[in-house]
Amino acid sequence: MSVLPEGFQTLQFQHDLISWFQSEKRDLPWRKDQDPYKVWVSEIMLQQTRVETVIPYFYHFMEKFPTLHHLADADEQEVLKAWEGLGYYSRARNLQSAVREVKSEYGGTVPNNPKELGSLKGVGPYTKGAILSIAFDQPEPAVDGNVMRVISRILSNEDDIAKPKTRKIIEEKVSELISREDPSSFNQGLMELGALICKPKNPSCMLCPVQQHCIAYREGVETTLPIKTNAKKQRTVPYTVLLIKNAEGHVLVQKREEKGLLANLWVFPMIPLQDVDLTNVPHWFYGEYGLQIEIGDKAKDVKHIFSHLTWELEAFEANLLDGQLDHDRAKFVNIDELETLPFPVSHQKLKTYLLSH
Repeated sequence: MSVLPEGFQTLQFQHDLISWFQSEKRDLPWRKDQDPYKVWVSEIMLQQTRVETVIPYFYHFMEKFPTLHHLADADEQEVLKAWEGLGYYSRARNLQSAVREVKSEYGGTVPNNPKELGSLKGVGPYTKGAILSIAFDQPEPAVDGNVMRVISRILSNEDDIAKPKTRKIIEEKVSELISREDPSSFNQGLMELGALICKPKNPSCMLCPVQQHCIAYREGVETTLPIKTNAKKQRTVPYTVLLIKNAEGHVLVQKREEKGLLANLWVFPMIPLQDVDLTNVPHWFYGEYGLQIEIGDKAKDVKHIFSHLTWELEAFEANLLDGQLDHDRAKFVNIDELETLPFPVSHQKLKTYLLSH
């Protein structure tokens, strides 16, 4: 039973979309060939990240880890350093974990079986569909935010795209729409259409290659679709950050836990603001490290917005007065080593402050 509206011209839609994509597609580095490893890396990088941001990271990443084997054999800290600034670092850790499994279980060859590919860490339905269709020419749906929006408008679908069940509905519709002859161009065409023409606000309907197929345009509701309920309100968490130097001018850094937000990245010591007020305290005992420190000038305020929370960081310079550091995830480092460690964006800004002072 068809899940498409009665009379929808599927073959003509496929032709119009693919023809437009092949003539207008952007020249992107991961489109040079159909190497499954490159497709995989690019799709992971592109999750919740703009194409323009990804391009230089992709080039750099491929220089450092040109094959799946190079990435599988690399040290995690080296991988995180190559990912530094791209955000959502669990993507990099999951990617490396998955390619290690591909190396050990599949001889280093990315599996083209949906079940095997979908079982790898970090490979969800969208990534699986993208790899299978783009690299292996299999007619598998690859439904991301762009595709959800495009299909919602083309078919005038009023299901709330913020609900997980809607993705399944859209996947069913794409499964019926997708070209069996050129699924790669079809899926990439939907993504490209969403990125360049069918934008979230003010879609360029006059330039749309599939305008004649778009039910939402025909009904005049293209700007009200897709329907999406508001996300949860973000939580704001304030921290005091200490830029502590010892007598040699080395700076104290701390490696975050192996699980959770920014796992295994390096940061300067952070203390929840409610736990300490340093504004009028010249000397302070930092109990976690057993260090007596002298609080100096305020260094910098940094605000960083994650998908679910906001960090407000108030950083102070500080000098070590007394105590021996004995902590398995913290150390004093010189400037050269500071440059080699992977930091999240918020603490990169503090690192830049330190290097300039």
